[in-house]
Amino acid sequence: MNFKTIRNYFNFSKDQQKGIFLLFFVIIVLQLACYFMDFKTTSVIDSEGKKWLALEAPIDSIEHHLKDSVPKIYPFNPNFITDYKGYKLGMSVAEIDRLHTFREGNKYVNSAKEFQAVTGVSDSLLKVIAPYFKFPDWVKNKPTSKLVAFSNTKSEHFSRKEKIVVKDINQATQEDLIKVYGIGDAISMRILKFKESLGGFVSMEQMKDVWGLSPEVIEHLNASFKVGTTSNIKKIDINNASVKELAQFPYFKYSLAREIVIYRSMNGDIKNASDLTKIKGMSIENANIIALYLDF
Repeated sequence: MNFKTIRNYFNFSKDQQKGIFLLFFVIIVLQLACYFMDFKTTSVIDSEGKKWLALEAPIDSIEHHLKDSVPKIYPFNPNFITDYKGYKLGMSVAEIDRLHTFREGNKYVNSAKEFQAVTGVSDSLLKVIAPYFKFPDWVKNKPTSKLVAFSNTKSEHFSRKEKIVVKDINQATQEDLIKVYGIGDAISMRILKFKESLGGFVSMEQMKDVWGLSPEVIEHLNASFKVGTTSNIKKIDINNASVKELAQFPYFKYSLAREIVIYRSMNGDIKNASDLTKIKGMSIENANIIALYLDF
């Protein structure tokens, strides 16, 4: 390829020359603009955004505090550890299962050593949780020797008789209930709230209607309490109360309250507990107890 041939490639018309010149001019202008102008973006934050930004530091500090915080452990009876409670304490599934199997035999652990022997927890874990074990008073106050037991047989006999005082369940306080083996803060409050919603208990059989009470704990309750005064119970006028009024009674759900009103309209007044059992959805087992809360 000779010089003449190459030169032919650079022969432009006037219009082409103008276009090339314009292209170079635009490139130069853009280069100068990039050099002299500041293209940094400035974010505009409104007042609402500023409020959220101001909250970032407190939120971060709270999150940091929650990560570092250790959950507080309250005193508890190790015989009644649930799966969730055991998991939170750091026990393995096998260790929790061993405790539950042991308890199914109606047996109790009465010391930290017995707890470790039954569950097989490590010494390090036992050292952490053992200070929170709360055993009943009769476990703590066991006689230290046979000699002491025999020498104080008479006084213990009378003191035990004095301790076993059957109280009125309707007059019981939370402190009274917690003294019963197997009852803690949560269950004692549940019993008191149920009593308050009823206006009072009419039978110790109602303990089985309190959620979370095992037959064993109910037996302990029956040994320590009985139903005394029922004068504070406000009876429900079963034959004139509205659906809304009936539904407020703990033993009547809305659907059952509605069935009671339907039964009244079709069969006349409800006269006794026997009539209650004829109502659809009524518990035959609880009919006699429910009847004591009603005014026929």
